[in-house]
Amino acid sequence: MKKIRKGDQVIVLTGRDKGKRGAVSSRVDVDHLLVEGINVVKKHVKPNPLKGTTGGIVDKTMPIHQSNVAIYNPTSGKADRVGIKLLEDGKKVRVYKSSGAEIKA
Repeated sequence: MKKIRKGDQVIVLTGRDKGKRGAVSSRVDVDHLLVEGINVVKKHVKPNPLKGTTGGIVDKTMPIHQSNVAIYNPTSGKADRVGIKLLEDGKKVRVYKSSGAEIKA
């Protein structure tokens, strides 16, 4: 079970975007995430007339390692760790470590 999923609100813990908050837009691979508005770089793009793209400088969101982000707990307003709890019916749910409250996905 992945502790951070698509759609979760996360806070960046390290790097130049430290303290910023955003939603996870997708998982690139097992360890990397794309977060909206985080780790945005300028990319120089060549024009391609066959595809109809114009050249120039484009803002592009790059992946960030999941160890550099933490899930955002709206009740405390801070970053929090994620735990996994087993319910009576055998279902696994994600919970905040600080409060034990279930994470609504």
